[in-house]
Amino acid sequence: MKKFIRDLNKYYKYGIYSAKSELKSEIANSHLSWLWWILDPLLFMLVYTFISAIVFSTREEFFPVFVFIGLSAWTFFEKTVKQSVRLVSSNSAIVSKVYIPKYILVFVKMYVNGFKMLISFSIVVIMMVIYRVPVSYKLIYIIPLFFVLFLITFGFSTIMLHFGVFVEDLSNVINVVLRLMFYLSGVFYAIGNKNIPEPIRTLLLKLNPVAFVMDQLRNCMIYPYKSTQDFYTLGLWFLLGTLLSVIGVRTIYKYENSYVKVI
Repeated sequence: MKKFIRDLNKYYKYGIYSAKSELKSEIANSHLSWLWWILDPLLFMLVYTFISAIVFSTREEFFPVFVFIGLSAWTFFEKTVKQSVRLVSSNSAIVSKVYIPKYILVFVKMYVNGFKMLISFSIVVIMMVIYRVPVSYKLIYIIPLFFVLFLITFGFSTIMLHFGVFVEDLSNVINVVLRLMFYLSGVFYAIGNKNIPEPIRTLLLKLNPVAFVMDQLRNCMIYPYKSTQDFYTLGLWFLLGTLLSVIGVRTIYKYENSYVKVI
């Protein structure tokens, strides 16, 4: 733990600088520049809203806001985990010449995707005003929810970073798993829907951290007077996220010297 804190304090400026460089490079050759950070989630929200509300006749209250919350949280988790699989090989020029703790590369991706998620949730707030969504003191609950989402994402990503060095086909497997998780996470439907059998509904919410965070974010942001917060499950995912992060960081410290030989 002392080594982790010492290295984090030493290299966090590199992570921030690298994240800023990546964000700038994304829009360098784009005519719309930073507007894509707003348009991209908006367009996806419109597509899923159309498919769910028009094609499948979904009748969820404040549905565009409902979809946007789920899509914003899911995109952060999916992109960070997916990108982490090939982080070492894609940064081979840096890894092979300069020492940095490899989990710092995960933080770079979390900074980039977290910044985009911040923009998305800023739009969510604007949409809440437009749709006159009732606001409650429960809105403060988003702070521990985001913290657990970051912790879970970091834990999974560090483990994927390690195995991604040694397992060539891991990225293909992760793509399939993440696609399955997407449909099981309730991005564009409510897992609490009565049409879903109770055992399956409980399993989806208890065993899928992203589904749980989405559901709780919606409960405190757009349905504060119709739902409650599950602090017990949040605490369990906090403990599991901490455990995954510890395992991931310890594994990276143990094997990171051999990464250069493999890539």
